[in-house]
Amino acid sequence: MYSMLSVSGQTMSRWLRIIATGGLLALAGCANEAVQVQRIAVDEVRDLSGNWNDTDSRLVSNEMVEDMLSRSWLQNHMEEFAQEPTVIVGSISNLSREHINTQTFINDIERELINSGQIAFVANRNERMDIREERLDQDMNASAHSRKAMGQELGADYMLLGSINTLIDAAGKVQVTYYQVDLKLISLTDNRTHWVGQKKIKKLITGDLSRY
Repeated sequence: MYSMLSVSGQTMSRWLRIIATGGLLALAGCANEAVQVQRIAVDEVRDLSGNWNDTDSRLVSNEMVEDMLSRSWLQNHMEEFAQEPTVIVGSISNLSREHINTQTFINDIERELINSGQIAFVANRNERMDIREERLDQDMNASAHSRKAMGQELGADYMLLGSINTLIDAAGKVQVTYYQVDLKLISLTDNRTHWVGQKKIKKLITGDLSRY
């Protein structure tokens, strides 16, 4: 009886050592798979998934604004009104099948327009609501010489509207994603379209396409 208990105890002890060793190996494996972070330049191109990314947003906004400001509508406006046009960015619709942060794209467009120095730029709808609330608060609480009066806003001459769309062609482990960005500059006076811009991007994606 004692011999059997001794053997049984040895067997149990061996299994415990095996389990403990396995646990240590598993922990070592987890340590090897720990998240690693590397800082890279913000303008460095890294296409990880093939989806729309910050590089697409930055390059497309730059090229489209540059094209818009090189067209005749700008010179025509300057000649007719003897002052720079005032522009506001409206909605940019995401008509693609993937999630695209259109607000980031709008911000990139706004930055390019403002930094061009060729147009005046006014706050968008949400920003105007915040500013009007502040004016209302000033009207009640600020001193007479420092408060900003209502009804003095600069109205926009043109609104920029647009959309982002995609077409996908896939076979096996190969996929081509085609992005098309369309923008229109429309007069707020008479709804005339003064400029139409279009930018196309094609991406060839190979490998496991199951996530698409």
